[in-house]
Amino acid sequence: MLDQLTAGLNFQSNALLLRSQRQQVLASNIANADTPGYIARDFDFAQALKTAAGGVPRSAVSTTDARHLRLGQTDPLNPELAYAVQTSPSQDGNSVDLDRERANFVDNSIRYESTLRFINGHVKTMLSAISGQ
Repeated sequence: MLDQLTAGLNFQSNALLLRSQRQQVLASNIANADTPGYIARDFDFAQALKTAAGGVPRSAVSTTDARHLRLGQTDPLNPELAYAVQTSPSQDGNSVDLDRERANFVDNSIRYESTLRFINGHVKTMLSAISGQ
């Protein structure tokens, strides 16, 4: 019974953790915009959330025996970072596109806030149902 009540919260809490991690990655990219040779990083949020929700990772290899080794990451809430594609070359080798990073940062901030509001609303609804109002 409790699993049914918290299933939605588990998904949203995973989304909140991944949004927080992405925010840190994007902030790091913005902070290093003037660092020579810095290469921007990011991760595929949709794929990371699918993996955290119990889906099969895109690069997962299926195992047919319990003795097979598992390849890839072991923690679904720590997605593998990839290098961002450089849109305009720079003389110092820095691949940070400030306009793109700022847009991604704002978009991720808004989505983080909406996820947080959804969790708060869900908890308030559950408390209201428990108290019988």
